[in-house]
Amino acid sequence: MTPSSNHPLGNPITEDDIADYLSNTPDFFQRHAELLAAVQFTSPHSHRAVSLQERQAEMLREKIKVLEHRIMEMIRNGNENVLLSDKILRWARTLFLTPDVLSLPEQIVLELTIQFSVPQVGLRMWDVAPAHASLSIAQGVSDDAKVFASSLMEPFCGLNTGFEAVNWLEDPASVTSLALIPLRPGAAGSTAPAFGMLVLASSDATRFNSSMGTDFLSRIGEIASAALSRLR
Repeated sequence: MTPSSNHPLGNPITEDDIADYLSNTPDFFQRHAELLAAVQFTSPHSHRAVSLQERQAEMLREKIKVLEHRIMEMIRNGNENVLLSDKILRWARTLFLTPDVLSLPEQIVLELTIQFSVPQVGLRMWDVAPAHASLSIAQGVSDDAKVFASSLMEPFCGLNTGFEAVNWLEDPASVTSLALIPLRPGAAGSTAPAFGMLVLASSDATRFNSSMGTDFLSRIGEIASAALSRLR
């Protein structure tokens, strides 16, 4: 004779049934407080049996450690952002204090190298005023590079895969990662055609990577664009 479907043997109690019962019966442990004192777990740290209270305390300490790490990470990121903001401010101040417009391109490259410790910085412009067409920064840019610069709606960061702009640097063979910053009129986010591009390059493959934020690079591009607009 087979057990009935309503018989306990036909529907054995599962762990989910027990969990549901305890969730829906919050006063169970008030009526059976001795069970809480008898419950023991194996600690993942000491691998010994501990009481429920001890295990709860361990879990709270673990949560506190995670929160502490998150807070420290937020503080570190905040400090780094302050330092970057100060560097951009000093760089911009140098450009404002440059009286000779023809020395601006060289000043931009030099200060980016110094302030941000970038191993190599390159700069090219096009559509400059006829009086400045003979400048070195206005030479050697193909139409493809101009179209590519205009297609960048934000700075590009990643590995060097043979970009033409790498050839604007002193040592292109050593470049592993780079940032390409389009220069265009207007504020950051403008869709106007680019009139130039900045190249920040490094032999370190992780210095400029696709996961890094580009907000500060966009600010650099905006400031450089405003300063170099005097050559157009």
